[in-house]
Order: sequence, then structure tokens, then C-alpha cells
Amino acid sequence: MNDFDRAPHVLVSGAGIAGLALALQLVRAGIRATVVERADAPRAGGQAVDLRGASREVAERMRLMPGIDALRVHEQGMSYVDGQGRVFGRMSMADFDGEGAVAEIEIARGDLAQVLLDALHAAADTRPGLLDLRFGDRLTALAQDATGVDVEFEHARPARFDVVVGADGVHSATRRLAFGPEKRFATYLGGYAAFFTMPTPADLEEGWFALRFVPGATFGIRPDLDPSTSKAILTLRMDRDPSLRGDRAAQEALIRERIAGAGWHAPSVLAALSEASDLYFDELVRIDVPDVANGRVVLLGDAASCGSPMTGQGTATALIGAYLLAARLASSPGDTMGSLRRYSADIAPFAAQGKEIPGGGIKRMVPANRLEAAVSRALTGLMFSRATLPLVRRMFAGGTSLPLPEVAPLTVA
Repeated sequence: MNDFDRAPHVLVSGAGIAGLALALQLVRAGIRATVVERADAPRAGGQAVDLRGASREVAERMRLMPGIDALRVHEQGMSYVDGQGRVFGRMSMADFDGEGAVAEIEIARGDLAQVLLDALHAAADTRPGLLDLRFGDRLTALAQDATGVDVEFEHARPARFDVVVGADGVHSATRRLAFGPEKRFATYLGGYAAFFTMPTPADLEEGWFALRFVPGATFGIRPDLDPSTSKAILTLRMDRDPSLRGDRAAQEALIRERIAGAGWHAPSVLAALSEASDLYFDELVRIDVPDVANGRVVLLGDAASCGSPMTGQGTATALIGAYLLAARLASSPGDTMGSLRRYSADIAPFAAQGKEIPGGGIKRMVPANRLEAAVSRALTGLMFSRATLPLVRRMFAGGTSLPLPEVAPLTVA
């Protein structure tokens, strides 16, 4: 019996960036993967995510760059505007060498998922029988012992797996089943995030992610791959309100209350809100799981570690984690438990870095009142002035790269 005859059968809960990337590498390595996603179909939309440093290196090693390059969002940088749309500060991508708030490589989350899904189907076509991809189902129970994990599903029949990977996001059901309740690992960060697709306003400055500060909220409009559409991005500063979860009407009412009368393109944002089919709205939380491997169950992506959308590092950490976990499982197919422990150690420094929020968190990003909004405007204008730009560049330089651990090269089909 050779090593790959002993390769584990891996269940991946979640078909987002983390789950699809992991499944792709597992199938390429000859490891059987079952992927279960509760949504009925792949999720389109989502705001732009960036690749830089180690995450870009991983994308290159996974041979994803041709697909990513074809779908890149070409942004020039971030601009800050007042109620009349006048720019009072800019963070140019070029001025920061792609290491500022906007990176050289930006791609919509849904487009990156499609790149991964296309690559996964191509890999599965060359390795028949290694991929079982199921939409519209979810885990409901699991029980592990020394040799495997018994899993129950909402729809499919129970089955046994060698490894279960929770790649099912911030509110991970897998984490709850195997590690404990969410409140043990989640820290509320003082607000909510929302984004959705909207028609691009006619006078929007092309290629710039524009932001406006108002009391209690920051809202912006970000370029899309399709120039006729853009992404509305909102961050709301407030106490936690559990009743908002799943209540779209209440979410819309809150957004309207916060930016009505805010000037600039607030009317356009609100006009598009009620028609948006891809509204994302969730609380800003940090997820801290000290050890992401618990026996034969392991966590990946936001289920394992999340600093909220304010960090801009969730996708990067997910992609790196998927690459490292697959490499560990492929290099030691006869030592599954050891592979998971090594992956847990591998991803820890990337997870810690990925939770660092630039600029002081929500209190810096979202003013609480008119006075703070005025101060935010003044400070932003000063930060990106010609006099202080060199200093700000040094603050951003070198903050996004950690070396990848030494792992055995993955033999891909």
C-alpha cells in the first residue's frame, strides 16, 4: 500500500474562498474531498479583496493568476470626499507601491470564488471520483473518535470522514459543534458592515474608491469589474443589536437613518439599497481560536480567525491557510493528526497578522458625532498631504508580508 492509498477522505464545510481553495489543492494532490455548502448555489458579488505578499505568492503557486488577472478590478486608490463630493485626501495605490489600503491586485470576492470553482472542476475532471460538491446542505451533528468523524447532515445520509474542515465563516456551525459556542471565540468590535452592488453614478471619479465620513457611519462607493456597477460599502458605529441579524427590513432602516441627508451620493446609495439582491450585513467581530485543530476537526478561514472586514485580510489568510493545510495533509497522508497540528502552528502567525486593524479600529474609521467627523476630515487631509506622505508611506511599508513556512511542494495533476 502506498501513501496515497492511505490518503484521508476530507469533508469541507463551506464553499467560500477557503473551502474551494482547500478542495482544489486536495483534489490536485489525489485526496478525496467532499464539500458541503448551505447556500443553494455559488455566491456572487461581494466587495473587492486584495492579494499581496504571501497571499499573492500562494495564488501564483496554485496557478490562479491567469484567471485572477482576467477579472482584476483596476483601482487607482482611495479618496476621501465631503458632502459636495470634493476630495480632501487621497491614498494612491501607486504612491504606496500597492501596500496601502488598495493593493495592486484587487478582485471581487465572487469573481475569485469563480476562478477557484473553475479550477476545481478542471482538476476534478482529470481525477474522477475525488470531488463531491454539494450545495443546499449543511452539517447538523458530528462525533469523532480515534479513527474518524461521524457526521450528520440536514439532507444527505450520515457518513464517516477522516478529517472535517470548518470553512463556514464567522458564524461557523462546525466550530460550534466541535469547539463550543460562538460567544467563547467572538469579540464585538463596535459596529456593523454592509455592502451591495449599485449602479455607478455618472459623475463618480473613475477608478477611485471614494469614502465619506458622517456621524455614526462611513460610506463609500468602490469600482467594480463592470464599469456600469459599483459596490456600496458602509461601516456603522453602534452598540450590538442581536435583533438585526436576519432582519433585512431593520437593516435597511438603520442604513437609511444613518446616511439620509449625508450629501454626496447618499441618495444614490439608498435608492439602490432596496433593490440590491446581494446585500451583506453583519456585525463586526474578531474571531480568536487559540488552537484551530481539535482532534480530527480543524478550522480554516474566518471560522478559525477573523479580524472583521476592517482588516482587509480575511481572504488572504483564508487562501494561505488552505494552501498550507492541503500541503500538510498531502505530505503526510499516514499521519493525519500530526498534519493538522502542524497546520495549526503554520497558520498562527498569519492569523495574528490578519487580525490587525489599521488606523485604530472603528473609532478612527467612523466618527461618533459632528465634531469627530470634522476632526477625521482634518486628520485625513493632513495624513495624505505632500509634507507627511513619506512618513505615512513608512507606516504602511513591509506590514503585509510574512514568509511562507517550508512545506513539501504539492504534486499537481
